[in-house]
Amino acid sequence: MYDFDVIVVGAGHAGCEAALSAARMGAKTAIFTITLDNIGVMSCNPSLGGPAKSHLVKEIDALGGEMGRNIDKTFIQIRVLNTKKGPAVRSLRAQADKVRYAKEMKKTLENCENLSTIQGMVTDLVIEDGKVTGVKIREGVEYRAKAVIIATGTFLRGLIHVGEKNFPGGRMGELSSDDLPVSLEKAGLKLGRFKTGTPSRIDSRTIDFSKTEEQPGDTHILKFSSRTSDEEIANRKQISCFIYHTNEEVHNIIKRNKDRSPLFNGTIVGTGPRYCPSIEDKVFKYGDKSQHHLFLEREGYDTTEIYVAGLSSSLPTDVQEEMLDNLEAFKNAHIMRYAYAIEYDYVLPEEIKYSLETKKVENLFLAGQINGTSGYEEAAAQGLVAGINAVRKIRGLEPVILDRADSYIGTLIDDLVSKGTDEPYRMFTARSEYRLLLREDNADLRLSKIGYEVGLLPEEEYARVQKKEKDVEIIKEKLMNAFVGPGNPRVNEVLEKRGETLLKDGCTYFELLRRPRVTFDDIKYISELSDLDVSGYCNDTEYQVEVQVKYSGYIDRAMKMIEKHKGLENKKIPADLDYDSISNMPKEAKDKLKAAKPYNIGQASRISGVSPADIQVLLIYLKTKGNY
Repeated sequence: MYDFDVIVVGAGHAGCEAALSAARMGAKTAIFTITLDNIGVMSCNPSLGGPAKSHLVKEIDALGGEMGRNIDKTFIQIRVLNTKKGPAVRSLRAQADKVRYAKEMKKTLENCENLSTIQGMVTDLVIEDGKVTGVKIREGVEYRAKAVIIATGTFLRGLIHVGEKNFPGGRMGELSSDDLPVSLEKAGLKLGRFKTGTPSRIDSRTIDFSKTEEQPGDTHILKFSSRTSDEEIANRKQISCFIYHTNEEVHNIIKRNKDRSPLFNGTIVGTGPRYCPSIEDKVFKYGDKSQHHLFLEREGYDTTEIYVAGLSSSLPTDVQEEMLDNLEAFKNAHIMRYAYAIEYDYVLPEEIKYSLETKKVENLFLAGQINGTSGYEEAAAQGLVAGINAVRKIRGLEPVILDRADSYIGTLIDDLVSKGTDEPYRMFTARSEYRLLLREDNADLRLSKIGYEVGLLPEEEYARVQKKEKDVEIIKEKLMNAFVGPGNPRVNEVLEKRGETLLKDGCTYFELLRRPRVTFDDIKYISELSDLDVSGYCNDTEYQVEVQVKYSGYIDRAMKMIEKHKGLENKKIPADLDYDSISNMPKEAKDKLKAAKPYNIGQASRISGVSPADIQVLLIYLKTKGNY
């Protein structure tokens, strides 16, 4: 028998973050995977980031996680999206060399102190007196642990569909896990069924790129992790992506073969992702569209494989080939891997607490797609939180519960626990009512303190963030206290160049920077002829100043919203509260509250089926009991 503090089951993006965080916090940790060769594999698109997802990666990095560092080591293209929009929705996106990404993550795990990587299919949970005490693998070996984290992705009773053919698999070419979901059900957890899919991969040598639109990466230095040095990525060779579209003939081919699609003939019973649908879904749901967007992504430096985003499908192989034959750029295309759909089991998120520990089995945590989410970034974020809280639980410490007003990670977990999900959950900026404050550019300012306090963020990195925060305030104060007038010849020169109204009277530099088209570089240029000194700061600090000044009005209003929100979040609910003893509250609301077990009034107020009137009753009850 082998003993560990924490065991992690699954070595995808959730499992890797969970295992690394637990081990780096000093817990003796083991991570189990069906095959060691597939640690950290990008089983779908070879990219990270994009709207809201980049925010998650930046937050993971601020807390001391690994995903941002790993993509910085292995990206083959990087660029900023939504540059014409405001900072709240700007997002970084990187194309990965998927083989190198997985190899780097595997190397990181294997070289992490306190962490053992073990090849073995976990078939059973060992549970004693309502508490998980270990796992068993297929070979019959039992491993003991004080806490277990399940991060199994799409492997629980995974079933792959290609047209009329279907067969078990966690991913194409890999075994599914059929025993572990049975063990979860025996433990009393409720399971549901979801579906996702992936497109075909095409040999780039057989694509006519002259028919496509090239999309190169950005040439200036960009990175996800503040712990990545500029030198590490300064001379990185970047590979272009390409944009293309389907056409009406392809749509007609799909319509003619509707009865051969497992999505429509009743073979697939799991619910698919609304925001990342298959091409069949798109054609039938949006019949008025004559074309759909395709995004061609290279899968690495040393491969000719192209991932055709937007062409995810479960149609038969002959139909997949016919579709490509009717796209001009793909007339001679060679399919290297066929598209497929996969059904898998997940645990209904109503079964988990805000700490990601299950309600029915003590010290058992769930992270990633098993909680009903989709996406690498969503999985990694949960893995990091589960790893932190598993260690804190066995040490008798309070869990880290991230607030939705402070992070997208907090929004993600709060949505899952408070509202549940009836489809694979994907993060969007629109999911956060505080998105003007939850920008990717200030993730470090929001979360680094937590990362440092739990023991994941190095002291020197936290000191850098503290200095940045202090410098931002120093510069803003300088801008508010320094005046500039039309007597400075550079002011109206800059304003005319930017298409702004010329200055007739004096104003502060703060007010000048609030103008939409005036940049911090403009301020530095103008201030060279004055006593104001705002030079010598890093680009990251200068950008933070510019954003905070330009959006100061919006930020102030958002802060007032958060103050009201925090008022409710700070009102804790006793863990042993007897909801049945509360009079004047409907039974439905009591049942919802008992099931969700909210930590505070704010969380209680967001539970579906709990009304504002119910919250008022709860507040009055707690006040009479002397809680507030």
